[in-house]
Amino acid sequence: MLDLKVLTQAVGDLEEEQVMDILKEFIDSNPSEPEAQEAIAACQSGMAVVGDLFEKGEYFVGDLIFAGELLTESINVLKPVLGSGETVVAGTIILGTVHGDLHDIGKNIFKSMSEAAGFEVIDLGIDVAPELFVKTAKENKGCIIGMSGVLTLAIDAMKETIELIKVEGIDSKIIIGGNPVTKESCEIVGADQYTTNAAEGVKICQGWVA
Repeated sequence: MLDLKVLTQAVGDLEEEQVMDILKEFIDSNPSEPEAQEAIAACQSGMAVVGDLFEKGEYFVGDLIFAGELLTESINVLKPVLGSGETVVAGTIILGTVHGDLHDIGKNIFKSMSEAAGFEVIDLGIDVAPELFVKTAKENKGCIIGMSGVLTLAIDAMKETIELIKVEGIDSKIIIGGNPVTKESCEIVGADQYTTNAAEGVKICQGWVA
């Protein structure tokens, strides 16, 4: 019998070997699809624990990256039990590091955590032109748009991109993230929300699609 609390704690503690052992034993018990969904939810709860510990300064960026990889690995183990392999998609997030910025660690952490939370993430990569954000948003109506940046100049690129999105009449929630992002810069660029914490960013997106 799968102990969901133990699984959540193991993910939160980043105990990869323990998590894999628990999940493999669970798979061997021929679980139902709803039970597999519960296991995924428990892993996602563990990711929330990781996010909280990062906020408290007990975990670092490397831990977040590892946690994202662990979550992806866990979901891959559980996929065969999920019937057709289709899970309910929470929503679609278009994600990219804005024009002029080549940093992607924060973006990649957010991507992993968003996918683990059930979002489909369309990753546009780094140094993304405003026109590509617009084109992709038009192809994915109702999506959330996430923009990342580490350099100070990223704020200007975010503003330029959001202005073009609004000129094109795209009705999407926009979240920005990265080191230079503040409440003030969020208001300046015209985004709906901002975050410097991937776990918090995922919670904001979940709130939008709830």
